[in-house]
Amino acid sequence: MNKYKITLAYDGTSFSGWQTQQNGIAIQMVIEDKLSILLRHPVSLTGAGRTDAGVHAQGQVAHFETALSLNLFSFFNSLNALLPLTIRVLTLEPISPSFHARYSAISKEYHYLVDQGRVCSPFQRLYSLHHPLPLDLKALEKGCSYFKGTHDFTSFANKSSEGAAGKNAVRTLFRLDIKETPCGFRLEFEGNGFLYKMVRNITGVLLDIGKKKLAPEAVLQLMEAKDRSQSSMVAPAKGLSLIHVIYPDFSFL
Repeated sequence: MNKYKITLAYDGTSFSGWQTQQNGIAIQMVIEDKLSILLRHPVSLTGAGRTDAGVHAQGQVAHFETALSLNLFSFFNSLNALLPLTIRVLTLEPISPSFHARYSAISKEYHYLVDQGRVCSPFQRLYSLHHPLPLDLKALEKGCSYFKGTHDFTSFANKSSEGAAGKNAVRTLFRLDIKETPCGFRLEFEGNGFLYKMVRNITGVLLDIGKKKLAPEAVLQLMEAKDRSQSSMVAPAKGLSLIHVIYPDFSFL
C-alpha cells in the first residue's frame, strides 16, 4: 500500500465540522467522496484533528492509503477540480508508512481572531469575532500566562467526562500569545493537543478577563475546580482557524 499526506485549507462556515457524521455535510466526507471517485475504490481519510462546525483551517493535515501509484501532478489538479471552492488541497506527497496524521503530530497551532473595529469588515465577518467594546489587553495577556504549561484542562473542555478528556484532560500549551492586527488582535495557541472546544472555551475566559468580569487569577481557580459549568461561555466557532500541524521528520518515499 502507498500512503499519501495531504495538507488542506478550508472555509468551515457551511460544514458540520471535519468528522463524518449523519446530521450534516462534513469536510472529511466530501474529500473521501472525491478521492473515491478518482481512485475508483473506497477511501478512508484520517485527519490530524477534528475541527468543529464553523471552524476553519489553513493547514489541516490528513493521510490516505491506496494500492495505486499516483501521478502527483495530475492527481493534485484533478482532486482540486472536483472539490468545492471552500476546500483546497495545498500539498499532496508520498509519505513513510509509519506516518500517521493524528498520532505522529507533536504540536498544533490555532489562531482565534477578534475584530475590534467600530463596524465589522464584510471581509472578516465569517472569520472573526466582532467585539467593538474596549478590552483590557494587559489583563488579558496576564490571563494568558496562567494557561501556559502543563495543566488539567477539564474546566475548559465540553463533554469533559467523555472521549479524550474523560481519559486524560492533561495537555501542554507551549505558547499562548496575543498579536495585534489592523482591526484588533488574534490569540495564538500552540500545544501538544487540544480537548473538545478547549481553544474556544479558553478564549471565552480570556474575553471575560478583558471585559473585567474575571480577574486574571481566576484561571487558577477554574483549573482547580475541574468543572466546565463554572467557566465562561464558549467563543463562537467562526473566529477559530487551525493554522498548521507540526511533525517530526519523516522519510518520504
